[in-house]
Amino acid sequence: MSKNHPELLVLRALKLGDLLVSVPALRALRHHYPGHRITYAGPTWLQPILALTGSVDNLLGTPSLEEPLNVPSGAIDVAVNLHGSGPQSHRRLDVLAPKERMGYAANGWSAPLWRDDVHERNRWTDLLNWYGIPADPLDYRLLKPPTPSAHPGAVVVHPGAAYGSRLWPADRFAAVVRALQCQGHTVVLTGSADERERAMKIADDGGLARTAVLAGKLNLTEFAGVVSAAALVISADTGAAHLATAYGTPSVTIFGPAPVAAWGPPDGPHIALTDESVRVGNVFGAYPDPALLAITVEQVLSAAERLGISGNQTH
Repeated sequence: MSKNHPELLVLRALKLGDLLVSVPALRALRHHYPGHRITYAGPTWLQPILALTGSVDNLLGTPSLEEPLNVPSGAIDVAVNLHGSGPQSHRRLDVLAPKERMGYAANGWSAPLWRDDVHERNRWTDLLNWYGIPADPLDYRLLKPPTPSAHPGAVVVHPGAAYGSRLWPADRFAAVVRALQCQGHTVVLTGSADERERAMKIADDGGLARTAVLAGKLNLTEFAGVVSAAALVISADTGAAHLATAYGTPSVTIFGPAPVAAWGPPDGPHIALTDESVRVGNVFGAYPDPALLAITVEQVLSAAERLGISGNQTH
């Protein structure tokens, strides 16, 4: 790290949705420390989206907390823990011997207490506000993607998820895809390369041409472009849903293990569907949460209609 500028390091070695709910905090840090070089410690594949926050100068490849941060001791002026409540994440920052540190109370840090009853966007802006840094949880919008969508106006259906607990059944996604096509909508299926097989089966069962399966075909910048120009995004509680929020794209999000109160979209053209009365809450579980399984195809289509996606449409 160069010392031409004071160094600020943000630790958040998590996934896309986790990055997107931290955007308001990153913006606040950028405004409060205009002369600092801000480094984000997180997975390298997030670089394209980090660039769209307009708040980060550098990415330090950090896929998890399993390995020490590759930063010399004493090189960091300000260390900010946006990863969690500690103590493991705190220890990763403590060994860097930063001049100043910010995070929730753990591992001897004099800091505010962690609370479970707040939304993730507010969690991190509340933290910065406690340290005297003005932060607005509604400052979450991303910059325009540099790559325009090849499918403007399409309905984006994102049927994958990182954990089985968030996987709405494939046959229900197929039924949604079939109904949307019958209404005259252009539909595309997105996802990672690992999710391509699932997307292909949904396309086949839903009567969708395989050419409309974009899963495994888009880089992250292209994915952001497709979501930003979509007529609607339908997904589980994944990065796709948070990208829709970041671009103000209408969205229907099917929630399972995670509570809507903590991870749901802000006010806007977004509808979150779940049944909290049966939620188990095992976020990393292998099987779909009952709160997600309680949501029907009809409920998803009704939510899409409430957002203006219905009737005979052509694109």
